[in-house]
Amino acid sequence: MTNKARILEWPADPADGLPTALWRAGEVAAATHGRTKADCFVANVATDSREIEEGGLFFALQGEAMDGHRFVATARDNGASLAVVERPVDMPYVLVKDSFAALKALGAAARERIVPEAKIIGVTGSVGKTSVKEAIFAVLNRASRGAAHRSVKSYNNHVGVPLSLARMPARTLYGIFEMGMNHAGEISALTAQVRPHVAVITNIAPAHIENLGSEEAIADAKAEIFEGLEAGGTAVIPADSPHYERLKAAAEAKGAKVLSFGRAPHADVRLLDALTAPSLGGRSGGSLVTADLGDIRLCYTVAAPGEHWVINSLAVMAVVRAVGADFGAAGLALAEMEGLAGRGARSQITTADGGTALLMDESYNANPASMRSTLAVLREEKAKRRIAVLGAMKELGDFGPALHAQLLAPVAEAGVDFALLVGPEMAALAAELGKSPLSALGKPIAMAHCQTADEAIEALADFGLADGDAVLVKGSNSVGLGKLVSALASGSILKSDRR
Repeated sequence: MTNKARILEWPADPADGLPTALWRAGEVAAATHGRTKADCFVANVATDSREIEEGGLFFALQGEAMDGHRFVATARDNGASLAVVERPVDMPYVLVKDSFAALKALGAAARERIVPEAKIIGVTGSVGKTSVKEAIFAVLNRASRGAAHRSVKSYNNHVGVPLSLARMPARTLYGIFEMGMNHAGEISALTAQVRPHVAVITNIAPAHIENLGSEEAIADAKAEIFEGLEAGGTAVIPADSPHYERLKAAAEAKGAKVLSFGRAPHADVRLLDALTAPSLGGRSGGSLVTADLGDIRLCYTVAAPGEHWVINSLAVMAVVRAVGADFGAAGLALAEMEGLAGRGARSQITTADGGTALLMDESYNANPASMRSTLAVLREEKAKRRIAVLGAMKELGDFGPALHAQLLAPVAEAGVDFALLVGPEMAALAAELGKSPLSALGKPIAMAHCQTADEAIEALADFGLADGDAVLVKGSNSVGLGKLVSALASGSILKSDRR
């Protein structure tokens, strides 16, 4: 057969007829019920002019405190080729009545145009939803050879979800979207836009309990994700949760098939064994996991360390089963995936004595469950000294003092040598540590309490890092401990080695 004949007999693919560009101006106008004279392609979508890339589409959102039209020129200068606006501007544009409604409409159009065989996965939960979302993406992107799409960062709210949908290419085979909430009813609105085939709840914990009042109410709010499930969809839920039956009932009420994961005997993806892999070159070896899926057993490596990542991996494997993806590709992806910035990233930093210390960056978010999980990871580190920089946990309301104080046991069990507490909410834990409890090694736990990240930087410099230390930085994002992480990474906390 000649080369020409081989080319002519190349098998047709349904995706061949789909656009390679993200959007054309006319498609944007049609989807948003807007008007335009522009005729161009756009390669990306943003609501923040600083995130615009060459050939981008900028949505000038009109809010109570900010008018996106003020940043149209900046977006244009940063490479935007088209803007969605409520009034004419000095660049190619699509004119609409309401730019936020237009963003939701474009997201809906993106969700509608994907191929029938594509699968959409929604992820929520009190702890770990961003990490699990990223792991699912890594797994399905490898399995589909680059045809997966996901919401970036923590774009999980009323703006982030439609924006993430609008960014989804027509050729997507797997779309993974994170959904968050502070109040009841918020996930209900988001899942109606995402319309997932698979809905994942990572776990239920007292995050945002200030607004919802109880863990049962939190479970009900998270279970709203099942309301948007496509017919015949699958709910992936934590078998070990005390709210398992509540979540299962909510899923089944929406006609969902339930896949559970965890250690419990009834789990559909059940943990049989998890061994800590040896560390190499200052990097955690992660875990060697064996899981039972009923008809098969899986053995794989999870690069990210900690019991919580073992359980996260079971949720990921449940999604792989639900969408019919390749378990082999999933295992490879989990073995390669390390911690994310602010969510478990690890690095070696220089210390004042010329040595190196391990930095564990968990500075993006914190609640009681994630604090305990991360302190347990610190406990497993082979370090000369363990230093825990713990920022306040937000949105706990009247439950806050007790939940902060209850961190005493995990801090002691982790063998912490120095606890640096940041934020007024940490006063309750400082008071407990001030009662001179003993660490796991039988020594008093040294402690300092600061109000701000800047004060914490000074306190950590005064304490002095030394070769062989392990430093955990964990707190709610609003505490600003990312600034301390940056200072550590840049080597600016080298004032002294006073201890």
